Amino acid sequence: MNRKQILSVLLAGSLFIALSGCGKKPIMPLDGGAAGSASADQSITGYSEDNLPREGSLDDTTTSSLSINQGDTQSDEYKRQYGRSSIQLKPIYFSFDQAAIRSDMVDNLIHNANVLKNMPNATLLIEGNCDERGTNEYNLALGERRAINAKEYLINLGVAPYRIRTVSYGEERPLFTGMEENNLSHNRRDDFIIE
Repeated sequence: MNRKQILSVLLAGSLFIALSGCGKKPIMPLDGGAAGSASADQSITGYSEDNLPREGSLDDTTTSSLSINQGDTQSDEYKRQYGRSSIQLKPIYFSFDQAAIRSDMVDNLIHNANVLKNMPNATLLIEGNCDERGTNEYNLALGERRAINAKEYLINLGVAPYRIRTVSYGEERPLFTGMEENNLSHNRRDDFIIE
């Protein structure tokens, strides 16, 4: 191969990576609208902003004493409302096969950023989760993109990057089993854990 061919291959590979989602992209709500505005996600899932899951905690036993340490033994209603986030923080939910921050989840991220700003010594773990559709490898990558997007959003809101780390569980830690959309939609989330 000559230099022009090598350069063409490298340029094509870089373009593929940028277009396939591995490049850094600005994180904006899907509809580009203001926080709290209606989005396509709401009509798909049947949820409105008023009945989406809110703040809470469940089971991360390796985190600080600020988390409730009761595993997934809570009621289904509790898990739908609070996920596994620390009690002070709110989980965010994602559309199927998407890692973009939904406009109806922006208020939860603003809330989480404000909590972290008021706890200057706290560090945060963002756990990316997926529903069970797709391969394990694909869901681990999708969960990672979801967690990283939430991290970037919090950084843009003024939280120091060194205070946040991410992990992807993909489909490995579902809160709900079964293929009903209500269950699947609550497995597609980021949990925010104070460490």
